[in-house]
Amino acid sequence: MATMESLIVTVNRIQRACTVLGDHGGDTNLPTLWEALPSVVVVGGQSSGKSSVLESIVGRDFLPRGSGIVTRRPLVLQLHKTERGLQEYGEFLHLPKKKFTDFSMVRKEIQDETDRMTGKSKQISPVPIHLSIYSPNVVNLTLIDLPGLTKVAVEGQPESIVQDIEIMVRSYVEKPNCIILAITPANQDIATSDAMKLSREVDPTGERTFGVLTKLDLMDKGTNAIDVLEGRAYPLQHPWVGIVNRSQADIKKNVDMIASRRKEREFFASSPDYGHLASKMGSEYLAKVLSKHLESVIRARLPGITSLINKSIEELEAELSHLGRSVAVDAGAQLYTILELCRAFDRIFKEHLDGGRPGGDRIYEVFDHQLPAALRKLPFDRHLSLQNIRKVVSEADGYQPHLIAPEQGYRRLIDGALNCFRGPAEASVDAVSSLFKVAFSCHFS
Repeated sequence: MATMESLIVTVNRIQRACTVLGDHGGDTNLPTLWEALPSVVVVGGQSSGKSSVLESIVGRDFLPRGSGIVTRRPLVLQLHKTERGLQEYGEFLHLPKKKFTDFSMVRKEIQDETDRMTGKSKQISPVPIHLSIYSPNVVNLTLIDLPGLTKVAVEGQPESIVQDIEIMVRSYVEKPNCIILAITPANQDIATSDAMKLSREVDPTGERTFGVLTKLDLMDKGTNAIDVLEGRAYPLQHPWVGIVNRSQADIKKNVDMIASRRKEREFFASSPDYGHLASKMGSEYLAKVLSKHLESVIRARLPGITSLINKSIEELEAELSHLGRSVAVDAGAQLYTILELCRAFDRIFKEHLDGGRPGGDRIYEVFDHQLPAALRKLPFDRHLSLQNIRKVVSEADGYQPHLIAPEQGYRRLIDGALNCFRGPAEASVDAVSSLFKVAFSCHFS
């Protein structure tokens, strides 16, 4: 078990490294290391109880709340179990040296970091926020919280927001290494559940899906969700788990999550409908089941992850080898490298001219035949005609003729002639450059 827990921690570190390097999957069709890493993705409609489930698993009140779309960026939540007696704290990837022991400040930082990327608008962004929570009251687990599925755009949101959210969620749950945590409120017809509809489309066998029923305590009197929880109404390969969320009154009274967990256990233990399932219900049981399943998936995927990392390292090393040796950081060493390259270029070019290397004959052809032929085609007869010279001198005299033609006129004639040379001269340089570009690049690589 200790070995597997260390594997989860290692996968967490790889995920953080991927995010720093800009590899967070979801928005690309190319294979990435991020997508090879198993993770648990939380999916549900707005007001389905997603936030309450996550806070129950963590045992802390730390997520932003409100109406409409509150989660506007993916939240990668990495839970690290610590020894008893150690203080709980949160740490963000974008603030690596700052520990948050006040979880209300964690909530504020999630809101602030979201606004930094999306502004104060209600837009969404695929760039994830990484939050690690260290606590003796959690299990080693990684969860990815996504924006809640919605059917209608509210004021301040673009009309495409419904489709944008679904595309983002699909980009996560369609990956074969994704474990889907589908959240559905029990007081809603499961046939209309956004989470179950989407999970059935991407995981028709239910192999990757864990169903979670929330708000069991809010169902109408005389009704229950036994058929769902026992897998008869909507069968999945993994057992359904029931959750009792904190009530709105408890949230307003700041009832802590430990007390909320205790009330949840009491609800199932004393319920005539769910008493026989009490040992397999609740947020604590859900966290343990997910952690155990994540361990087994990592174990199964480990050879493929190792192979992908080794292959990526080999490809990067080959590319670095092709690019050549690394460039020094300090200015003095960089200047030395540039001068060294210039001297090498000068030496190799001279060897080509002297016949020590092939290509000198082609340089001779450019300068002895190609350039003179181009110069002979230049319109010097018109530029240096008596009529043009008279015109240039007259323009240089201005309104008062001089006894001796001013120097400015001669300079204009010379400048005009040099401009005529520019085209053929540059063409000759380009011809020589193209002749030896491959030879030089092969030498310097």
